[in-house]
Amino acid sequence: MTTADYDVIVIGAGAVGENVAERAAIGGMRTVIVEGELVGGACSYWACMPSKALLRSGSLLRAAQKVGGVREAVTGTLDVASVLKRRNWVTSDWKDDGQVDWLRGAGIDLVRGHARITAAREVTVTAGDGTVTVLRATHAVAACTGSASLLPDIPGLLESSPWTSKDATSVTDVPTSLVIIGGGVVALEMATAYAGFSTTVDIISRSGLLTNQEPFAGALVSDALEGLGVRMHMGISPARVHRDAGGSVTVSLDNGTTVTAEQVLVATGRVPRTGDLGLENIGLAPGEWLNVDDTMRVHHADGTPVDGGWLYAVGDVNHRALLTHQGKYQARIAGDAIAARAGGKTLSTAPWSTYVASADHEAVPQVAFTDPEVASVGLTAAAAEKAGYRTRVVDYSIANTSGATINADDYVGQARMVVDEDRQVVLGVTFVGADVGELLHSATIAVVGEVPLSRLWHAVPSYPTLSEVWLRLLETYGRPTE
Repeated sequence: MTTADYDVIVIGAGAVGENVAERAAIGGMRTVIVEGELVGGACSYWACMPSKALLRSGSLLRAAQKVGGVREAVTGTLDVASVLKRRNWVTSDWKDDGQVDWLRGAGIDLVRGHARITAAREVTVTAGDGTVTVLRATHAVAACTGSASLLPDIPGLLESSPWTSKDATSVTDVPTSLVIIGGGVVALEMATAYAGFSTTVDIISRSGLLTNQEPFAGALVSDALEGLGVRMHMGISPARVHRDAGGSVTVSLDNGTTVTAEQVLVATGRVPRTGDLGLENIGLAPGEWLNVDDTMRVHHADGTPVDGGWLYAVGDVNHRALLTHQGKYQARIAGDAIAARAGGKTLSTAPWSTYVASADHEAVPQVAFTDPEVASVGLTAAAAEKAGYRTRVVDYSIANTSGATINADDYVGQARMVVDEDRQVVLGVTFVGADVGELLHSATIAVVGEVPLSRLWHAVPSYPTLSEVWLRLLETYGRPTE
């Protein structure tokens, strides 16, 4: 057994952990990061990057087929083997050499193995060969262990060896048929990708599609998926799952019907990866989400910091916003906060100040890379009403913009802007349509910056682009009087 002392220990070398470690190191902290799998984490190898690589080729093919002149030239079908080869390139063939080199260049040490918190400011790491290393932190430990797929308690499901999102994004042989349980972003992105591979896809969702988005988002994506041949089973729950001796999986539904496929993918939610983190050694419950303040410092249920505030939880594991970009945002704040506190600085708790993750609350951007895409930021109309705002909702068909006419011969899309009537600022924006993900940052700036509508009128969109939808939303709302 070896021991080593550091200023900061980061558990988990995914995108979030890397950013915590980088910001702490920039702040002068001697930092070590611990990882039991690949440096770079789920986003690089099994989530964000490979899933978008699987989606991109089909999206481009369908886009080409919607534009006269190109449609006539593009007459083939998707080359699935080439799509998978490109996915492998995007994931660096599941090798983390480049990420490890980055850590070295940033002055961050790496210890490989499974980490458990064994005492205050102490992390014990067990490597694959049984070697044990005890790390001690002078200032902070940051848990960046992420989340894992939730497997619901459906009789026969576990015994049927279901796919999780990790299996779906790392596939080497595309199944001829796939049944997907769930109606969220992962379920719909994978349905879009596999339908593009000519896989027969069924979606089973008890609660509907994209239920945390504006209602028209799920409706438009549902229409598009049905156009790709996906069969929708809405308002229905799986009652039992069985894989037969031949390998086929049959899902029995609570309406008495069945769906049979070669594979079943479960995409019904996430659970925190805290079950074997050693939380019981510091008075916290294993397997639970970790509660944090706006600087990502872990708190007990009564609101007091754990043992004076040495433990941080960043990214999915704190359950604030389970999105890679939001986790990286939290990570930059946490790393800077750790270094600042180590230097004796008292941190401001004012919203939008340097060490406060204010965007987590009502300004979270996200894109579902379905076809059409769903891009949103801030509050939906329902969420804004629930939060007590006095609002006005403005809708406009993106198809009526000149940019949409240029984009496709038959563009389908919708935009919604939710306005705080008392302050005359934008609370939330949702875009659904081809390429709308690239519109989202303009909406994010409007929401985060609380830009008055009177000033937004002076932000002139270039013509003819999809950004013209901003002008149309403002015209539909009407010019504010001074």
